[in-house]
Amino acid sequence: MKVVVLGAGIVGISTAWYLLEQGHEVTVVDRQLDAALETSFANGAQISVSYCEPWAHPSAPLKVIKWLAHDDSPLLFRPKLDVHQWRWGLSFLANCTHAAFERNVAQLVALGRYSHESLKALVAQTGIEYDRLERGILHFFCNAKDFDGAAAGAEIMRRHGVGRRILSRDEVLQVEPALRGFAGHIVGGTFTASDESGDARSFTQQLARRCEARGATFLYEHDVAGFDVAGGELQAVRVRQRHESRTLRADAFVAALGSHTAPLLRPLGVYLNIYPAKGYSATFKLRHPERASVVSMIDDTRKIAISRLGDTVRVAGTAEMAGYDTSLDTATAQVRCAALVKRYEEIFPGVADTREPNFWAGLRPSTPNNIPYIGRTRIGRLWVNAGHGTLGWTHGAGSGRALAELMSGQRPALAFGFCGDSDEARLREAAA
Repeated sequence: MKVVVLGAGIVGISTAWYLLEQGHEVTVVDRQLDAALETSFANGAQISVSYCEPWAHPSAPLKVIKWLAHDDSPLLFRPKLDVHQWRWGLSFLANCTHAAFERNVAQLVALGRYSHESLKALVAQTGIEYDRLERGILHFFCNAKDFDGAAAGAEIMRRHGVGRRILSRDEVLQVEPALRGFAGHIVGGTFTASDESGDARSFTQQLARRCEARGATFLYEHDVAGFDVAGGELQAVRVRQRHESRTLRADAFVAALGSHTAPLLRPLGVYLNIYPAKGYSATFKLRHPERASVVSMIDDTRKIAISRLGDTVRVAGTAEMAGYDTSLDTATAQVRCAALVKRYEEIFPGVADTREPNFWAGLRPSTPNNIPYIGRTRIGRLWVNAGHGTLGWTHGAGSGRALAELMSGQRPALAFGFCGDSDEARLREAAA
């Protein structure tokens, strides 16, 4: 089967790889110069099966209201005259129940476990190196009330087979001794040894090179100009490079364009409830590597991830629901970037060179329940793999493998509501 994959991020490239594994002919289209130059470029670097709780939680609405007035808040909702933003927001509120939270966690953990197994097998097969650290993920708390609530989250994860441990302050310091200078602010933490971290961009670009070596065609610097549909089936996609256009015909097409998937497919009558959440990161060169952390961490107070990548450290987090802008020169962006630097210096003063931070902003393709769309669309021959939110790196390999299996007539071995399933009610609910 000849397949065209639209999008060369971690999800698109993983899909291409597993389609090649299934024996298909693959063409990948992306508007950038190379793979992983958008949302996969400089994320938090965490592969976090155990920290996949949906944003939609019974406590979320009150927190969002409290954060509205603060430009440096972890989740910032900027209301716009945008029907898609309001549709997303209403569905988010509908998912802020205990029953929905439990249901959504079950699917996210299932996909996460399947994806982690897929990633480990892929790395063993290819030998790709990407500053990988298999040291788990540590979540530390500076507020006693929030730490008390962590026990409930750990119990939920344990019910789904994830071994998240509750740690005292001393146990937190045993896991990551580099936090000793900040110990007076820490009240406790949680830890999952099975999680890991690594550079998503490096991994994705190397996997793309291996796809190309296996015969995949890559059309970089190509924009999607339109679709040709006949008889309820997608016949071709029109792409454009500068002033030259071409038509790509195939047996199947995959839309894996992150946040841009939703607006791209609306003219076809495919309405995905995906809205961009602008996330920020700062990457610092280490001045004192011996004093830097090696365990990937989550700072609960600021809702940021801190991950070691070789001789650098990545600090990433926050979410801004404000449309498709990725600029760093707005007043809000500058406040949020400065907050990343300030917080890292508070925790690890003088460890990194924060005078020259490498700032980045990307759009996380978020669904109201954090569950991605994977599977068939209502248009024949058109498949989708998008909406992974903050978990694209965590779920990328498994999402690509699962979709390739579905397209090859197989059933992925995980309990998940794929598009086109008989239980597609889950997806219709997300799109309500």
